[in-house]
Amino acid sequence: MLLDVEKSADKLLNKTCIVGLSYFDVKGQLLKQSMLGGQVIALDKENGITIELANAEKEKNKTSVKAKKPAQFIIPSNLRCWFVAPKGEFHTSEHQVKMVNPDYLVTWDIHQTKADKADLEQQWWQWRPNTVPPQIG
Repeated sequence: MLLDVEKSADKLLNKTCIVGLSYFDVKGQLLKQSMLGGQVIALDKENGITIELANAEKEKNKTSVKAKKPAQFIIPSNLRCWFVAPKGEFHTSEHQVKMVNPDYLVTWDIHQTKADKADLEQQWWQWRPNTVPPQIG
């Protein structure tokens, strides 16, 4: 059953998640994969789900007044790809931030929609939710 973002706000808001992203070219060839982690800070059916990304600097500087404001990442509001995470330790791919026992695992396939683009032309991507629970290990 597809969950409504607004009705699920109490279940997702302030929860932690690991987000796995797989990028594909127009021929379906894998371009890259990345894993992000953070805390859900906003949910909007139209604009998506905003995740405040965890970062190593924030963890090191919890008492520092000058700590950088964490980056945010917005994913589509489709909840079919949100699964309860198994207990364990996860590491993000960008900054190797360690997240212990996140609440959810989320995975998306992101497909390039056009092979060639002019220098100043916007590149478009289509987000497809992975509705099968991710395999860990």
